Amino acid sequence: MKLIIGNKNYSSWSLRGWLACKQSGLHFDEITVPLYGEDWEDTKHSSDDLAPSHGKVPILWDGDAVVWDSLAIIEYLADKVGRDRFWPKADDARAMARSMVAEMHSSYLALRRSCPMNIRARVAGARLDEEIRADIVRILTLWAEARARFGKGGPFLFGTFSAADVIYAPVVSRFLTYSISVPGFAQAYMQAVWEHEWMQQWIAAAEAEDWVIEQFEMPMA
Repeated sequence: MKLIIGNKNYSSWSLRGWLACKQSGLHFDEITVPLYGEDWEDTKHSSDDLAPSHGKVPILWDGDAVVWDSLAIIEYLADKVGRDRFWPKADDARAMARSMVAEMHSSYLALRRSCPMNIRARVAGARLDEEIRADIVRILTLWAEARARFGKGGPFLFGTFSAADVIYAPVVSRFLTYSISVPGFAQAYMQAVWEHEWMQQWIAAAEAEDWVIEQFEMPMA
């Protein structure tokens, strides 16, 4: 298998696809393409590897099979290695995990647009409008319910690391970047995600990158 991803400092969806591959336990080769570089427009339209997704990353190739979109990658890998590796076993926990993942996949546009992922940055005093605050409150509410109902088996949303943590990992990064104040239970959860071995690998690689995408470097102040 090979996974094509964007710049690790900025590409939140790439992080999700990469964590999904790590969670699968399967070997995969990693190919990074510099998003929004000088040749990016030509690259994404001329590359056969990127053609199926029209230049969007991540995109996973498994022989002749190709799958793009982070949630689709999670489901594809879960089919290959067993769904219990990605999803809680209990029906009620799995129902909530799937709903939380789907909601992250389709919602929180205000947070995503105004607070782009930037692992290297730390912004103090970010201005958060009502839409962004509503997204934050909703996410924290879901985290609280998942931890209270299903988090007894470990420090993650459903105890052990799962698809839900894969999908919400970039949110953890955003909350840290923009110095968003969260309650104690969320701080503990965020610390567990941030200190996870795979996240530490991704963070180290992001910090070592020399690419800068100016449109994602504008501080919200």
